[in-house]
Amino acid sequence: MKKILIVDDEPNIIMALEYALKKKSYLVYIARDGDEAIRLADENLPDLVVLDIMMPKVDGYEVLRHLKSESPIKDSIKVVFISAKNKEDDIEQGLSLGADNYLTKPFSIKKLLNEIETQLEN
Repeated sequence: MKKILIVDDEPNIIMALEYALKKKSYLVYIARDGDEAIRLADENLPDLVVLDIMMPKVDGYEVLRHLKSESPIKDSIKVVFISAKNKEDDIEQGLSLGADNYLTKPFSIKKLLNEIETQLEN
């Protein structure tokens, strides 16, 4: 069973994604801030992280830096950003740090599920 970590501080997004992913038989972990995201990723070794950028404590960019350089899963982790930061510079920064894709909010759950399945197949 594939493991997915959802990292977002918006309860409505967390609930919708958790429901949709569990329905697709993924094992789902939830983090509501960057510190919790790093801890859960290092403990549970997810296959993919759905990551917001603007969060309390540690932002998504820092979480991604950790995942891609210090985490036990740094060589295999897939990361998809979901963010309200929709300027070209924001998207370029996220991708240049190693994100596999960047979706802007609001986003379609169906589109995100398709993206997750695509990333996990690669």
